[in-house]
Amino acid sequence: MTGDTIKNRDDLIAYLDAAMALEHATIPPYLTAYYSIDSTTNSDAAHIIRVVAVEEMLHLTLAANVLNAVGGQPDLTREGFVPRYPARLPDGEDDFFVDLRSFSPAAIDTFCQIERPGKAPAAGSRLVRTDPGKTMLAASPTVDGMHFFSIGEFYAEIIAGLERLAKADPGLFRGDPARQVGPEYFYSGGGTIKPVHDLDTARDALQFIADQGEGSDSGLYDADGELAHYYRFRQLQLGHYYQPGDHSERPSGPPLSVDWDTVFQVKTSARLADYPPDSELRAVAEAFNADYGRFLALLTRAFNGEPPLLQEAVWHMFRLRDGFNRLMRNPLPGSGGLNAAPTFEVPVFEAVTA
Repeated sequence: MTGDTIKNRDDLIAYLDAAMALEHATIPPYLTAYYSIDSTTNSDAAHIIRVVAVEEMLHLTLAANVLNAVGGQPDLTREGFVPRYPARLPDGEDDFFVDLRSFSPAAIDTFCQIERPGKAPAAGSRLVRTDPGKTMLAASPTVDGMHFFSIGEFYAEIIAGLERLAKADPGLFRGDPARQVGPEYFYSGGGTIKPVHDLDTARDALQFIADQGEGSDSGLYDADGELAHYYRFRQLQLGHYYQPGDHSERPSGPPLSVDWDTVFQVKTSARLADYPPDSELRAVAEAFNADYGRFLALLTRAFNGEPPLLQEAVWHMFRLRDGFNRLMRNPLPGSGGLNAAPTFEVPVFEAVTA
């Protein structure tokens, strides 16, 4: 299939909404692993995870720019935008679960699965049947019961659909340019935000997301010469940094030391129901969820005509550290000696948009 599941502008908007939810869905797992690391250890690992989390914000913003360019309206506060963890992602013919867990070999294995290169054997096998009754990220929002072979194939479908619709509809890119977020509102070490106003800029934005590590078959480095996310995480598994010219399985750079034991061991994918009712710890978990909801409301406003708020939202994301620490440094009763962790069961916040 080459964009066949995107037949009109409404289909395209549904796909771009799904792309934003997909990009966001990686942020809670990355932040959970990041904040579970004791601040006195694992500085290399913490830096890798932090940079990837910030770049996921870049991907989220690029997807919002494309959605705005075709006249959609980003809404990160809508019910269901934040998945219930463990969430499911495609892994070829099968799928895997993304948990909220401590920094560990299992967490890095999952991160590599999220970011892995993955190309369907043929265009006709880009879509795979989804198990009935299960929610799949990177599912087709227009073909019931089907999901994509990989995240890379999901984006390939959007790009192909964009190309087909733009050819048939010269007015496809009808969005208000004032809603575009430009590079002046965001800084990331890998890549920059670019406004979207036509097919070329939309295609470039989506291809950049794929090439930076979301499952495309683009090699170790993206078009800007930055190491793709998949290979950044592979460094943690292989114990060395990559250098230009390295084989994908034999990084030859400086050693990368990891201490898997100096980590706050938290309950995996904790839920509010795991917290004792009326306890102080439950109140902290609920306060964290509300604070995360405010973060999503800030992003929604930033993507709907108030782009300067993006900088405040990124700052807010890392201000969540206090909530992470108040949970992760305390035992969770009844969990077999594990500590508490955020649940990301986010209340619905109305974002006041421009």
